[in-house]
Amino acid sequence: MKKLEGKIALVTGGNSGIGYAAAADFVAQGAKVIITGRNEEALKKAENDLNVIGFIADQSDLGSLDRLAAQVKAQFGSIDIIFLNAGTASFAPLESATEAHYDSIMNTNVKGVYFTIQKLLPILNDGGSIILNTSINANIGMPNSSVYAASKGAVLSLNRVFATELAPRKIRVNAVSPGPVETPLYEKLGLSKEEIEGFGTVLGDKILLKRFAKPAEVAATVTFLASDDASFITGTEIVVDGGLTVNAVV
Repeated sequence: MKKLEGKIALVTGGNSGIGYAAAADFVAQGAKVIITGRNEEALKKAENDLNVIGFIADQSDLGSLDRLAAQVKAQFGSIDIIFLNAGTASFAPLESATEAHYDSIMNTNVKGVYFTIQKLLPILNDGGSIILNTSINANIGMPNSSVYAASKGAVLSLNRVFATELAPRKIRVNAVSPGPVETPLYEKLGLSKEEIEGFGTVLGDKILLKRFAKPAEVAATVTFLASDDASFITGTEIVVDGGLTVNAVV
């Protein structure tokens, strides 16, 4: 029997990158999968390619989240798994960071995650699983990443609190913290192909496994946390970074 047979899973930001890979793995493991995204064209393509159901939703907009919860309830009744993958990343030094920069990240990565869970909680079955996509940036002190790092640090704190609050319902809450992953994210940050390759070479030298992760490798960890294989795991963080944060002495 497949690991997620008979389960209904929702993946936010499931039309690209890690979210897309997780949706694909959930389907492969027998789940019925719902994905969300803001780009209607990309959402439709993912629907067709993965055999999933897509809903347009903007995680930073509480009205949009209300509509999402109502749509999911009307069509599916309840769900078993939520993978909070949607997020945004942009970088600026403390000296020049603007209020707009701060708000755009916090509204999506923290407020959006918080209220997505709150809105979907009434239709999440007891014994369900919530997985939060965080980041090693919460802990590594990378220059110019202060707001992004703070947003991911906040989500790691939510992970532990929600695990405690939802334990009476046997709902497990865990986080996966990827290191560098081969996704379209770097292109979205406005880096050229040469800059991306140069960044990858420098960063790759600091990763023990000497490469970026593939989205499917992170997705496999998400599927593990969503499944009964992780039935006694809650309130924890699994780092998937190829050893980047090991900081070997020699």
